[in-house]
Amino acid sequence: MEYRTLGRSGLKVSAIAMGTFSFGGVGAFGRVANQDVGDARRLIDTCIDGGVNLFDTANMYSLGRSEEILGEALQGRRDKVLISSKARMRIGDGPNDEGVSRYHLIRECERSLERLKTDHIDIYFMHEWDGLTPLDEMLSALDTLMRQGKIRYIGCSNYSGWHIMKALGVAEARNLPRFVTQQIHYTLEAREAEYELLPVSVDQGLGVMVWSPLAAGLLTGDIRRDKVPADSRQAKGWTEPPIRDQERLWRIIDVLDEIAAARGVKPAQVALAWTLSRPAVASLVVGGLTEQHFKDNIAAVDLKLAAEELEKLNLASRPAYIYPYWHQHNFARDRFSAGDWALHASYEDLGAV
Repeated sequence: MEYRTLGRSGLKVSAIAMGTFSFGGVGAFGRVANQDVGDARRLIDTCIDGGVNLFDTANMYSLGRSEEILGEALQGRRDKVLISSKARMRIGDGPNDEGVSRYHLIRECERSLERLKTDHIDIYFMHEWDGLTPLDEMLSALDTLMRQGKIRYIGCSNYSGWHIMKALGVAEARNLPRFVTQQIHYTLEAREAEYELLPVSVDQGLGVMVWSPLAAGLLTGDIRRDKVPADSRQAKGWTEPPIRDQERLWRIIDVLDEIAAARGVKPAQVALAWTLSRPAVASLVVGGLTEQHFKDNIAAVDLKLAAEELEKLNLASRPAYIYPYWHQHNFARDRFSAGDWALHASYEDLGAV
């Protein structure tokens, strides 16, 4: 296993983290899986044996049952691993049962600690943007939780670039805790994060954790133009992430297949290796239904793609060069920062556009 520093913090996280989205199977989460404590212990054992030190959950996964199962399965070894959890999403019918208000965050953190059977959460994510709660209220509540020892680090998830910069600006101005990480959806198929989220991560020192790095199974190699397995999320009605260009997806899978066959590995491992090669990426949060799924995903850490392989994948998958980036490519390239290159390096083969 490879351990990477999370942003500008001193925290080391495994390049592969275990996602617990499939624990519990309550409500819509049952479309993914319904793993109980016994299943969780078996899969967690596999991950720990493979060097995984970070386990990711959220208060809304199966309405808290995921946290409960993770807490039970980690009994006796909690101090050997890191736990990340999240709050913000709606978890009840009341007017204060969502958002990042002081009331909601402190209450939900304390509930998560009880379910997880622990006295602290190592990384606490704001699961989604809340445009109605002042950022200084959110960050002040997180500061309180940090001072109480209930959380160690904070991060955001599913924010836009300007949301992140606004939050970082308020943190600096008010001397409040600063995000050290963001958890985002980022894959060969979904590269929109390169427009703003990877550049801001490089520039501001945020370690990127990637959720669903295999696009909910679309990049595993199991799904083809004429083949959707009955046990896949898609066959069960799961619609995330949205695929806006189906033919592009098949082209990407064709290149994954080509490289995987030449290397004697699985397409999923090639997809994960590509994502691990990207700027600011610290850890990929992967799920799995079997021990072999996790063993295969962990093995992707050791797969280092050659420059020509990376270029094939880039050309098959890179997003449109939208404004203002094509204009910057033409007129500002001699003054790019490392943050700029997090996007623009993917278009270096182009002349004037």
